[in-house]
Amino acid sequence: MTTTASLPTPAHQLSTPSISTDSNSEDVNSQGLPIPRGPVTALLSFYKAPEDGASPHNYVEPLPGVPQRNWGDDWRSVTLNDLRGIENKFTLDQNAFDTYQNVHSDEHEFTNDERIKDVYYPEVEKLLLDNVQGAQRVVLFDHTIRRPTGNRNPVTRVHIDQTPMSAAERVKLHAPEEADTLLRGRYRIINVWRPLNGPVMSFPLAVADSQTVQDEDLIPIEHRYPHRNGQTASVRYNPSQKWYYWSGMTNQDRLLLKCFDSDETVGQWGRVPHTAFDHPHTPQGAVGRESIEVRALVFG
Repeated sequence: MTTTASLPTPAHQLSTPSISTDSNSEDVNSQGLPIPRGPVTALLSFYKAPEDGASPHNYVEPLPGVPQRNWGDDWRSVTLNDLRGIENKFTLDQNAFDTYQNVHSDEHEFTNDERIKDVYYPEVEKLLLDNVQGAQRVVLFDHTIRRPTGNRNPVTRVHIDQTPMSAAERVKLHAPEEADTLLRGRYRIINVWRPLNGPVMSFPLAVADSQTVQDEDLIPIEHRYPHRNGQTASVRYNPSQKWYYWSGMTNQDRLLLKCFDSDETVGQWGRVPHTAFDHPHTPQGAVGRESIEVRALVFG
């Protein structure tokens, strides 16, 4: 695929931040409301095991009278540091997330799925091929748009979109003829997240530094569909986890989230817990967050 998108500026290579990181910054959004910045303490929802000891599961389309899920929420007060101005300290290989600024897009409405695939998908593919070390091929397999008026709201539960099992199943599903060969090489699943009505004021995205997340804190969750089962991972609270958010994300910012990496040399860092959260300093009346996340298999 080809694209006319201009090359982005990797935020982790910027010498100076483009926006003040002072928590008392007076920068405002289009409503004239101050953008919350700086470190903040907020409530995050972590995994609470089923009381009956059963394996955790979730019904994507629950039957009448059947609970959608059988595990609970463990709400914890967590300090989140602001990535704005310290983006250059983090990379996909070391921390499982990365940041890019000044990314141009020729798609602005994000109301037509076919146009999103025709215009925005090639831009995302180019971003990944040009900037993800070792990337040789990208397969974009779906996207989710979240709007206050839509049926997909921000997910306010700490999670990881894939497990090793479900990542391999994605390869088999989206590249069936080549799956045996592709599974023998390096493959990653990376989400590309951006606002549609930035700067983000309400329910920003929080990410944990993958280096601070222990494997034993990750709990596979079986997702039961009518004709198949999948997996995501929920996350237990651990005080050693270090959390961040990127304040006031704009429509030109991109946050890359690595959900899986088959390379065992960086495998333990190859997954990033994330969640939307209710920022306690969001001004009253701030516009609701709109965003799109595109999910990609990255080979090589």
